[in-house]
Amino acid sequence: HNSSKAEQPLIEVNMAAIPENLFESELFGHQKGAFTDAKSTRIGRFQLANNSTLFLDEIGTLPLSLQPKLLRVLETGAFESIGSSKTQHSNARIISATNADLPSFVADGL
Repeated sequence: HNSSKAEQPLIEVNMAAIPENLFESELFGHQKGAFTDAKSTRIGRFQLANNSTLFLDEIGTLPLSLQPKLLRVLETGAFESIGSSKTQHSNARIISATNADLPSFVADGL
């Protein structure tokens, strides 16, 4: 309630429901024509959550191969939508949650 982002929308993403092949499109967006079914430009969740809050639910389900793609935007706020060479920035507050046993995932290299 005391945050400067409190009056802004809460953008929610169920990470467990995103297929691996749609991960970048869902979070970073895509340009029209970037791939076969990209019939229109889609705004990604990080752009939607700019200057507000992005809730990443079930973050523990994110496959190891996709974690570096998320790490970049978490560290720098920078990302590119699929089909674009223009770097965008997001000033989203990130909240994440999971039911997974993260310490055991780390110990197992996941």
